[in-house]
Amino acid sequence: MNYQIISKDSTRYIEVFSCEVPVNSELDALDLVALCGENDIDLLLLHYEALSEDFFKLKTGVAGAVIQNFINYRIRVAIIIPDQEQLSTNFKAWISEANRSSQYRFFSNSADAVDWLIHP
Repeated sequence: MNYQIISKDSTRYIEVFSCEVPVNSELDALDLVALCGENDIDLLLLHYEALSEDFFKLKTGVAGAVIQNFINYRIRVAIIIPDQEQLSTNFKAWISEANRSSQYRFFSNSADAVDWLIHP
């Protein structure tokens, strides 16, 4: 896993750039939860490259299962998807709904994602 622990404005978060095996299941999500727990951090910034293709296909249920684990363990997650136009209409609709949440949101750039994470 390619990640970095970052401190900004007295707040620490974990930024995951990529994974050897992209996040594709609840178990993969639990690995990220464990990483957060080991470092006593509850803020996570995930890049598009860290997620599997199945994450972006709602019918697989991967996205819902992964996000639910973050919610269950009270980890706030910002997910960066630079080119959201490439996503399916259904996934874009889900993003619109998700972006009303205080627990997880989707962003097109790092600056906005970090700002949301550290200034809730």
